[in-house]
Amino acid sequence: MQRKLRLRNRSDFSRIYKWGKSFANGQFVVYWSKRPATEQFRMGVSVSKKLGNAVVRNRLRRVVKEMVRLNAPLIAEHTDFILIVRKPAVAMKTKELEKSMLHVLRKAGLLKPRPDR
Repeated sequence: MQRKLRLRNRSDFSRIYKWGKSFANGQFVVYWSKRPATEQFRMGVSVSKKLGNAVVRNRLRRVVKEMVRLNAPLIAEHTDFILIVRKPAVAMKTKELEKSMLHVLRKAGLLKPRPDR
């Protein structure tokens, strides 16, 4: 995932947690906030120490970033969002995680409408 599309500052995370909206399913929680100043979306990933050691957490972080990179054309612009990974995601395969991630983004209204509908 490109560096300019990642949230890295603590102030950005705090702003989204404080003023943003949220939605969750079994594997992910998404917090988001509209940001007209950015032309594309920006994303941050949060994985708790409760999920496992550093190897497990970093693997989940890499997998989630790759799923977002592959599905970037589907994600709405002018949005900052944070994906928080929950415990059941540790045991899931990548395809199942991707389906779950797209589900939580769709329910949160962060996916672009499909042109065929």
